[in-house]
Amino acid sequence: MEPVFILVPGMFTDAHVWEGTARRLTAAGAQVRAVTLAGPGRPRAGDDPEPAAGAHAEAEADLETHIEEVCAAIDAVTGAPGGTGGTGGRGIVLVGHDYGVHPVLGAADRRAERVARIVCVDAGLPQDGVPPLAAVPDQSVRALPAEEAAAGTTAGVLPPPGREEWTRWGSTAGVSEEALDRLTARAAPQPLGTLLRPLRLSGAAAAVPTTGVLCTANGVGIDMVQRLVDLGDPALRALTGPGVTFFELPTGHWPMLSCPEDLAGVLLRAAAGEGHRLTPPGASGTPAHLHPFPLPVPELPRERRGNVDFYFPRPGGTKGIEGAERAEMVDGPRPAVVFVHGGPVPAGAEPSPRDWPVLAGHARYAAGQGAVGVTVEHRLHDVADYPRAAGDVAAAVDLVRADPRVDGDRIALWFFSGGGPLLADWLAKPPAWLRCLAAAYPVLAPLPNWGMSADSRFHPVRALADAGQAPPPLVLLRVGLESPEIAATVSGFLAAAGEREAEVRVVDVPHGHHGGGPGDPEEEWRGAVREAVRAVLDRLDA
Repeated sequence: MEPVFILVPGMFTDAHVWEGTARRLTAAGAQVRAVTLAGPGRPRAGDDPEPAAGAHAEAEADLETHIEEVCAAIDAVTGAPGGTGGTGGRGIVLVGHDYGVHPVLGAADRRAERVARIVCVDAGLPQDGVPPLAAVPDQSVRALPAEEAAAGTTAGVLPPPGREEWTRWGSTAGVSEEALDRLTARAAPQPLGTLLRPLRLSGAAAAVPTTGVLCTANGVGIDMVQRLVDLGDPALRALTGPGVTFFELPTGHWPMLSCPEDLAGVLLRAAAGEGHRLTPPGASGTPAHLHPFPLPVPELPRERRGNVDFYFPRPGGTKGIEGAERAEMVDGPRPAVVFVHGGPVPAGAEPSPRDWPVLAGHARYAAGQGAVGVTVEHRLHDVADYPRAAGDVAAAVDLVRADPRVDGDRIALWFFSGGGPLLADWLAKPPAWLRCLAAAYPVLAPLPNWGMSADSRFHPVRALADAGQAPPPLVLLRVGLESPEIAATVSGFLAAAGEREAEVRVVDVPHGHHGGGPGDPEEEWRGAVREAVRAVLDRLDA
């Protein structure tokens, strides 16, 4: 017997978005029920599929309304026992896209015995007590309902996006012009109550097998999720459970419109219990962020001040360490290289970022060659935290420059991975003392699912293109096996640098992955890190 799929749409949309996927599932022998959730301008179940004026104009509908509607859809399915792992014969597979995963999880919590599997299509797994508003990607859009909530009202609606505004809610990669036109024409307002009411869970849904379908063009893939799990975030620990699987689709946020047949195939495989399984932190070897630094470094004392760690060169140099002749040549204040970790990193991660081998190793290596190596720990715990993290970094740089052992007129900043967007401020208005900016496997423009507006402050590509003055020399360590989404931001940055005729030194790790790791060629990494550090120090000495 084949499974029964209940398909729940996301914000502003109704059951029509599932038409292509539903046809493919039906052709494979499955039963399909696509749900239209209550809201203004949306058709009632069984009504004409085209929205009519006044149809279901319940602006007061909230999350509870939608959970009850999904429960009703479950109750309408006869002869569908639940299951564990697969679908238990004709078990029900609840599929939620975007916002739709909230009523799906709420309904699964109340009908856990009848649900064989939950499938989250390009959506995170909601948490108990958290309103759906927290998952809205666009931070500026998120602020509008938040203001309503602060005023004590949940009435009203959030207007649907215009045709050119859908990217504020996720990547439209792969969606045809015709499909985008239809999506816009049928879009309906979203009742604010559906976003502001917290999701309440008893915990019953935690026992239901779950599958995540990640749309990589929207910014997240399986490898990235595994890296987040490896950082030790307790909220992500459940993703390593035996009943949790993952699939990737190389498309944007609306796979039911961009690749409906591929999505249907993934849903059928998910119903059968297939998919990639994540591993708990450390279970499959040393996580990438804890992999040893590839070069020999001196054992230097660490001087910790607040969120800043200093590594000073030894007087007279460090014998036996490559490049130590730099440390022997200079007396007095030394130039400094400030290393800034990536993220987001969960608050309370152990070990903390400044104790990661890669960060502390870079600082010690720079100190072994005569510069002051500095690591900064900042509070980038969520993509909404970039302003706070930027303030942390700026304050740390002021602290470094004020130290009498540091030559405050010769400073380099080096950003890693998701710390890349923090480059933007320094590109937009580079101070005279900033002699070099470096970045290793960086993200150099906001990814689609981050929800940053087009004029975001933290957009290094645009900051470089729009800067009123020439940028400082740039050093970029690039990995050849980077994810396509991050690689595209690096390509855009290099194109902007070319147009500005900026000085850029690109150092490649041809067979390296984002952040490196045990499977990467060590010689490539050793040579690349050595070359990149040398390039930065040369610019500090110029």
